Amino acid sequence: MTFFRPMGLSQTLMKIRTGVAIAGLAIAALMLAGGHADARQLSGNEIQNTISGKRIYLAVPLGGEFPLYYRTNGQVDGSGEALGLGRFMAPRDSGRWWVAGNQLCQQWREWYDGQQFCFTLSEAGSDRLSWVRNDGYSGTARIGN
Repeated sequence: MTFFRPMGLSQTLMKIRTGVAIAGLAIAALMLAGGHADARQLSGNEIQNTISGKRIYLAVPLGGEFPLYYRTNGQVDGSGEALGLGRFMAPRDSGRWWVAGNQLCQQWREWYDGQQFCFTLSEAGSDRLSWVRNDGYSGTARIGN
């Protein structure tokens, strides 16, 4: 009697693909939890001050983090190389980011076929954010340096 049966390669790859799709890569996106009921949504100025010049690490469903670097000049860079995403998509991309009202917006060159997405951000701890993308995907992220 076998209590543990390892997954085959195709099952493992399907789970990875599903995880990447759910993650939305930001990509944003993306994820462990939607906004917290008691979390306070960030204003446009707070978003600018929190994100600009920082690396934001999106939590991904299968573990690990997806780093995005929000440069002060409005450029955003992302890399899924550490997560092995090169098999499924361009492993790196860059685009632009801006604040519109009380939302963080971004548009990638290749990822998501260049489609624009906007996010509401809420506090989720001293160095954590929860986010909701305008298409309903949500997740959490860690604020780095």
